[in-house]
Parts: sequence; C-alpha cells; structure tokens
Amino acid sequence: MPSAREPQLARLRDRYEKRAAELAQVGFMLKGSVVQRFLPCGTPSCRCHTDPARLHGPYWQWSGKVRGKSVSRMLREDQLPRYRKWMKNWKRIEKILNEMHDISSQADVIFRAQERQSHNKDNSS
Repeated sequence: MPSAREPQLARLRDRYEKRAAELAQVGFMLKGSVVQRFLPCGTPSCRCHTDPARLHGPYWQWSGKVRGKSVSRMLREDQLPRYRKWMKNWKRIEKILNEMHDISSQADVIFRAQERQSHNKDNSS
C-alpha cells in the first residue's frame, strides 16, 4: 500500500532531478578570487620606491587552491572575463548542491517517519 507521503517524495525527487540537470548545464569552474594589485618593481631608483611610493599597476591576480596548494596567477586584462565567469559558475554549483542537500534532508525526514511507522506496526503485531 502506497504511503501518504509518496506524493511529497515524488515532488522532492522532481525538484532534486531538476537541480541535478542544472549541474550539467554549468560550464567550467574555478574556486578563488581575483584582485587588483599595485606592486613595486626591482629597480631601487624607480618611483615605486620613493616616499610616498607610486606603485606600478593595476595588475590582476587570481588566487585559489590547486590540488590542495595555494596558487596565484597574474592575469592579463583579456583573461578577466573568463576567470570571473568560471568563478561565478563555481558559486552557481555551490548553490545548486546546497539546494540538493536541503531537498535530501527533507526526504530523509519523510523516510525516517515511514521507518518509524513501519517499525511501530511490526512491534504491535
């Protein structure tokens, strides 16, 4: 006999599958951040070593983790849109995964309730 909770589970499964399909649509991704930097050079007589310093730049730098190690890369201006898009994709994936986790938690509540009900029936017989 189907449970009264089956329609709820079916709705949760549908929502879960829609989120899973969204994952497949997200492109390449990167974790990390992009910052604008102004830096000194190695020439001691340069303006960047005066007081007050007039640093060189702006330069763009991506920082993130690659295989567990912190990595930084200097970026050209034309690389910024790609890095920003890929970092935005990572945020989208995180959001989708969090939604999938929430949906799974809701399903768990329903399954546990069904298991308690089934266990109580078995013990009363």
